[in-house]
Amino acid sequence: MAQKSNDTKAEMVQVEKSIGVILQIGVVISATIIIIGLVIGLVTGDTGYPGQTFPTHLGPILTGVAQAKPVAIMMLGLFCLILTPVLRVVVSIYAFAKEHDHLYVIITSTVLVILAFAMILGYLDI
Repeated sequence: MAQKSNDTKAEMVQVEKSIGVILQIGVVISATIIIIGLVIGLVTGDTGYPGQTFPTHLGPILTGVAQAKPVAIMMLGLFCLILTPVLRVVVSIYAFAKEHDHLYVIITSTVLVILAFAMILGYLDI
């Protein structure tokens, strides 16, 4: 019984380290993408969009990135930054399931549903 408890503790320490690494990598990737867009914007002196317009949905953002529009690249970086904690929630669900902590699986899954619902509402501009 003690061996199983030690194995579970070791596994949870590993999951916690993985979550930390995921958050760090997500922030570094997001910051790098934003900086690339900022540098392109400073070098070209153009946002890539007329006036005060900019893309707010994933499709136009990806189209703008394909066209190397600085604001679209920065928006992609922000999108990645927003998705980083969402990925953390997904990994937490896995960790709680491995630990057989059903209450926290339910709570964390509820948080994920709320995040998904909020993103859908934001995408629909509601």
